[in-house]
Amino acid sequence: MAVADAYGTVLNRYLDRELRDRPPERPWAMYLAGTDQRFRFLAFDLDAHGDAAAPLRDLDVLAGHLVDAGIPFLVCESGPAGGRHVWVGLAESVDAATVATLNRLVKHLCPSLDLSPLSNPVTGCVRPPGAPHRDGGVSTPLTGALDVLTAPQTPAAAIRGLVTRLAALVDDTEPADTEQERPSGPLPVDQHRRLYLPGRRRELPAVSAAALRELPAGADASAQLWRVLIGAASARWHHADVAALVDDAEGLEHVRTRTTPRGRTPRPRREQAAVLARQWDKAVRYVATSSRQIGDDPTFDRRADRIAAHVRDVQEHADAAAGRWTRGGGPADRRILDVLCVIALHALRGTVEADTRRLALLAGVGRETARTALLRLAEDGWIAHAAAAEGPRGAQWTIDPRNVLHSTPDHARSQADPRPPGAGAAERTQLLATITARMTDAAHDLFTSTRPALGHLAGNIYARTDHSPATLDDLARTIGAGLVRTARLLDRLAYAGIIEPTPAGWVRSSRSTVDAAAERFAIAGRLDARAARYRVEREVWAWWKAEETWMHAPRRSDASRRPGRGQLSLVPEDGTHAYGPHPRHKDGRLNFAEARRVVEHERAGTAARESAPESVDGDLRSSNSVEPVAAAEPVELDDTDLMLARLLGAVRIA
Repeated sequence: MAVADAYGTVLNRYLDRELRDRPPERPWAMYLAGTDQRFRFLAFDLDAHGDAAAPLRDLDVLAGHLVDAGIPFLVCESGPAGGRHVWVGLAESVDAATVATLNRLVKHLCPSLDLSPLSNPVTGCVRPPGAPHRDGGVSTPLTGALDVLTAPQTPAAAIRGLVTRLAALVDDTEPADTEQERPSGPLPVDQHRRLYLPGRRRELPAVSAAALRELPAGADASAQLWRVLIGAASARWHHADVAALVDDAEGLEHVRTRTTPRGRTPRPRREQAAVLARQWDKAVRYVATSSRQIGDDPTFDRRADRIAAHVRDVQEHADAAAGRWTRGGGPADRRILDVLCVIALHALRGTVEADTRRLALLAGVGRETARTALLRLAEDGWIAHAAAAEGPRGAQWTIDPRNVLHSTPDHARSQADPRPPGAGAAERTQLLATITARMTDAAHDLFTSTRPALGHLAGNIYARTDHSPATLDDLARTIGAGLVRTARLLDRLAYAGIIEPTPAGWVRSSRSTVDAAAERFAIAGRLDARAARYRVEREVWAWWKAEETWMHAPRRSDASRRPGRGQLSLVPEDGTHAYGPHPRHKDGRLNFAEARRVVEHERAGTAARESAPESVDGDLRSSNSVEPVAAAEPVELDDTDLMLARLLGAVRIA
């Protein structure tokens, strides 16, 4: 039953008290799990948070997936704010690990979901139908039957099947941020001026092919369109290939029609073309820049599950020690810890190679700040130094200083509770999306350390806001700062015009962006200038190390026979570099000043060469490491280049 303060105000906090024959007048809730910590009920709490439309949108998505999985459910209006409770009764209990995974996957698809009730099998509880709300009204059933709770029939296998279904969708979820990452180089366009990925066209992936054939039921039609488009883009289809299917393919319903209060109504032809063109270009860019894992590696899901579980544990411990990240260099320390977690998720291991310049650029801090942050994190036991830098290789750091990943090779699960297939990969994808978005938001010119920039801590608090209202108390608790300091930071962010107060809490401003604020403060371009400086330093260092390798080679070639700048070496010798031999003075000593001048002024800090082809969804494509001067068509490698790259590791440098 809910408790009340000294003034009689009912709080959103409950005491463990057994109810008698008559329900109390105060709000009351029921536990979702039994004393054995296995769940008997599932309750998805979709909160309004000042946006009454958000839970309704998420309800459509969640209800659609429950219908498709054959799981009966009950929908209740939770109270006067417009939130929704979606109840599922279980005929067989389900273990807490499976429910926690389901909870996180649903959150990835339905942002308004409150994770709390299904995250803790000991204290997780929700007000059932008929229970009063502290702000007035009661939880009122809207759709479904009360039999869902009084006579549950959903087996545990159906819940594990739902987890598998949602796990297959997480990699194919449309990114919420419309300003998604752009490819490092220009993408080609076809004769219709639409983007595409070069390569041989192949069949659609199974998930996308199924989405193309099926008419959207309760699930979101736009999400189904997205699954079709990213599959088509990764299979090297063109926009025209999809456009030809609009009239007949069931899965393209979102292109043909739009949602209205009276149901779905047809779109005009011009609108259909605009919707498909916009979403197609967005899908091509997403596939070109994302780290989606597609393949048949039978060990990938298990390895992804282990690293995702460890990173989640690291993040939860860091969140619990929020005050650690507000003192001294703490804000930069938390950014560096997040960057290491993201690199570990990409690498699928706890120990990763990470030089300070790379960490600094990803975190939006200086390289010296990154170096001292690593030392502080290691001293406090958050990470450990695994190996020193050697030659061109950076130092290795581990986010697993206690060797937990190797000491617990598998999660302890009973045979009755198998891990749903694909859950580990999906959890990894969800963590990557969450932490990467937070890193990207914080690493901005506006949040660098020197004035008039707002500083690292202001960037960290901005990265933890979105378009859902957050109260001062919630943000202070999340960031680990006191109320006065948090309020001062929020005022500075509001003065910059990037967040604004509302009656329900602080939200990101829809009228101004961090880019515009950086322009007003005359600090735009700080991080780009830092990246250019580090790029020059990295190339100069690599050139010197290549020359050092050549000088110590036991059978080095004559200096006059070394390939010059821009020349191609079929099988490169030790010390071969894209810049050619290192500049020297007349007396033979290395000329570092001239080397830096060449790197900085002649090549703008880049080697101006194409790297070995990268594998993208099974195809090899060239990845240009140079920032393009003009939007020229990218040059594809021919069959000979591909063979040399694949068999010999050859790299085309001109």
